[in-house]
Amino acid sequence: MIRLWIPLGVILLWALVALLAPVLPLSPNAIDLPHILKPGSLHEGLGYDDLGRPVFDRLLVGAHTSFLVAFAVVSLSLIIGSLLGTIGAYAGGWIDMVLVRVIDVFLAFPGILLAIALAGVMGPGIENVVIALSVVSWVGYARLARAQVLSVKERDHIRAAVAIGIPPPQIIARHLLPLISAPLIVEASFGMASVVIGEAGLSYLGLGVQPPAASWGSMIRDGTRYMLVAPHMVVAPGLALMGVVLSMNLLGDRLRDWLDVKNRSVKETP
Repeated sequence: MIRLWIPLGVILLWALVALLAPVLPLSPNAIDLPHILKPGSLHEGLGYDDLGRPVFDRLLVGAHTSFLVAFAVVSLSLIIGSLLGTIGAYAGGWIDMVLVRVIDVFLAFPGILLAIALAGVMGPGIENVVIALSVVSWVGYARLARAQVLSVKERDHIRAAVAIGIPPPQIIARHLLPLISAPLIVEASFGMASVVIGEAGLSYLGLGVQPPAASWGSMIRDGTRYMLVAPHMVVAPGLALMGVVLSMNLLGDRLRDWLDVKNRSVKETP
């Protein structure tokens, strides 16, 4: 139980900070020249960066950025990928064949490299980051949804619904999507962690959030030049990034075990 509550607490704290950051009295872009590269202390918080800006304030704003991008990308990818995969598998024929070929094309390219290329073509900015990561991420949900639908569409209640003339959109919405929702939810939990890493990577390369806006990736990039004299500039966002990603992966593992009916039935057997 402790192993479940710790990552859940970290994620809830991340979400709470992300939602409250825009209304908190923060000064992430306030330049204070006398405090340049000043390390953290009991009175100074997490210290200041190379422009004298408070690292703690920028860390909270970076949490808002990462959460916003992760939520938007996972939501878009989950909706688009699930619908395409479900429709392709249920329709079959040339529709399914085209979907499979498109998925194969996207899988032929490393995801992060394709996102970097798309972000480079469209230009930097948080909107373009969301688009680039969504274009890369929908494929996993489509492939998973297609595989799940192929395994359940021949069940008796699905065939009975087809026999009595229920329209395909209703069959997909009322019968197929509820059956395949569990693995998609687990995939989405792991997808959140991947998107957080992807957003940080794009911002580190200068293709994500642009200055003076704060992002964990851009904070790490700015701090690498001062690692020997001001390691707090890298340690703070690095630990935040590691904590969120690790917690998302641990929670995804626990969620997968909890939603797996076979595992639960085995554990409940005396």
